[in-house]
Amino acid sequence: MLLLTTTRDALLAPLQSVAGIVEKRHTLPILSNVLIEKHADQLTMLATDIEIQIRTTTGGHIGGEDASITVGARKLQDILRALPDSAEISLTLDDKRLTVKAGRSRFQLQTLPAADYPRLNPPEDAGARLTIGQRAFKRQLAQVAYAMAQQDIRYYLNGLLLIAEGSELRMVATDGHRLAYAASDLDAPLDAQHAQRTEAILPRKTVLELARQLADSDDPLEILLAGNQAVFRFGPIELVTKLIDGKFPDYERVIPTAHPKLVSFARQPLLAALQRAAILTNEKFRGVRMVLEDGVLRIVSTNAEQEEAMDELEIDYQGDKLDIGFNVTYLLDVLNNLSSETVDWRFNDGNSSALITLPGNEKFKYVVMPMRI
Repeated sequence: MLLLTTTRDALLAPLQSVAGIVEKRHTLPILSNVLIEKHADQLTMLATDIEIQIRTTTGGHIGGEDASITVGARKLQDILRALPDSAEISLTLDDKRLTVKAGRSRFQLQTLPAADYPRLNPPEDAGARLTIGQRAFKRQLAQVAYAMAQQDIRYYLNGLLLIAEGSELRMVATDGHRLAYAASDLDAPLDAQHAQRTEAILPRKTVLELARQLADSDDPLEILLAGNQAVFRFGPIELVTKLIDGKFPDYERVIPTAHPKLVSFARQPLLAALQRAAILTNEKFRGVRMVLEDGVLRIVSTNAEQEEAMDELEIDYQGDKLDIGFNVTYLLDVLNNLSSETVDWRFNDGNSSALITLPGNEKFKYVVMPMRI
């Protein structure tokens, strides 16, 4: 039974959109598969890992009968990648086997019944709706996502807090050692039936998938937050995710408000100096000392082999000497994910956190705790 005839790229592009969440090893074998549904000239692909589900629909596919099957996502993707870019491809289903033909190449893949494929049912219309440009949301994710925890026992830290209030969207991530906060304007005020403020904690995997998939354009991203699920719709893609159920820390208490020492740094020279100092840090602790004196910043690192690196930058600073240590990875993360030429640092003393902001911009804040070196 012929399902369709199409080009290699017309099949590979939607498959790559959904296959990123497929786990290589799973207790349910069918979760290694992608669900393919053919109806008229429309082709829908869907993948899920039970926590996240991605669906995309494309048109323009020629001929064939309507059908629904599931087939190994990674195998099909590898086959399509290995074929020539301009290859004409046909998919045929016979006796629970999917045959992929392209020129003189022929592949037969096992299938599993579409009826057995688990699905996440998107929430109904009730909930909070927001709309924002894809580029703005993607940039905002980049400003905070690196601060998420990884496999922390405090499961609510292994994600990103999303707050929609009025016409503003805020994101917060923290791993307990640093905290990143970013805000942006929504295209329209929050459309919520019951409240003008709503919160959700997105799982880490969802955040990384959104960062990968969103386009660098002003095309709209529609978000629905309802119950324990969130739905993201952009272009031909619909992403449904379960939310993390937990109480996120009160981030406003963590952000310092009265640090007296303000230093403005040129971002690129500071980033380069920290990268050089990082070469000789202790592999486990990754600590660097930042020594502030009149007109100069010294960045010093040492390791267990008694090796030392030191870099100096000229700065506009007049005041008491300050010697403070940080995990250099936490500093490199924030500087690599900002695009401004200048960053403002506010310090109190060697035992207090530092606050990194952008000049004249209240919509980004980064708090990093000091470490003893």
